[in-house]
Amino acid sequence: MIHIVFNEADVSVLQKVIKLDETLAGNIFQIKDDYAVGPLQDCYIGTGIENRKQWWRNILLGSDYESKVDDGSIDDHKTIAEIVGTLRRNEDEIVWIWAAQNSHDVCGYYWLLHYLKEFAGRVHILYLNNLPFINEKGNIFYPTTLSQILPTEFLKAKKLAREITLSEFEVDPDEWQKLMIEGKGLRVLEGGKKLVQFDYDYYDSEIKKFITTGSQKVTKIMHQIFTKSKIPLSDVYVNWRIKMLIELNELIPTGEISNAKEFEVKLA
Repeated sequence: MIHIVFNEADVSVLQKVIKLDETLAGNIFQIKDDYAVGPLQDCYIGTGIENRKQWWRNILLGSDYESKVDDGSIDDHKTIAEIVGTLRRNEDEIVWIWAAQNSHDVCGYYWLLHYLKEFAGRVHILYLNNLPFINEKGNIFYPTTLSQILPTEFLKAKKLAREITLSEFEVDPDEWQKLMIEGKGLRVLEGGKKLVQFDYDYYDSEIKKFITTGSQKVTKIMHQIFTKSKIPLSDVYVNWRIKMLIELNELIPTGEISNAKEFEVKLA
């Protein structure tokens, strides 16, 4: 069995699940790029792949993750090649794609279908959208990421695994192709598997709500955003948008803006 997840934290929780249920034993692969942001045009061929890498180089410039674009630690095409090779060599092998209700996971699912269509009937999806689970305190909640779910609760979730239908293998890649052609940079999940696209500045007004006329450290601002807002984006993306707002003269910086830990901003 091959398991595919989309976040590093999901890998560790799924490893714990497998220890509880040996029927789920198998290799766990992580699709690491966040296809909810950035350019998608020609993302399956060389020019599009390099265009996307260059976009990430610009976004990650000066961050702790800057080297990851070119150090080989993030290479989804190498990962999917290994998965496809295994499926072709072993006709009894099956795939389980684990996804929660967030744009990151859903975009990763759409990206995968291009490569897995030839294995229809052997590819399963566990899409845990709008499903209640029990947390550590015994309360019901609706998780937005897999890592929020207790390993024991995953044992219930596995019953939801189903084959991706032939219809889905036809329709869903067409929907993804439309997004690729549209050429916008930000994808937001409306519900189910419905994605809508916006320009990169879509969340700028929300980000500015947490910035005052007095200088604050960017790290503090981002902490407030991620604890009080519903922006489903990474810290590097928010940091990049803050830098863009500085370029637009909507924010005033103090300190060295190449590193989010070393500068402050305030409203212009």
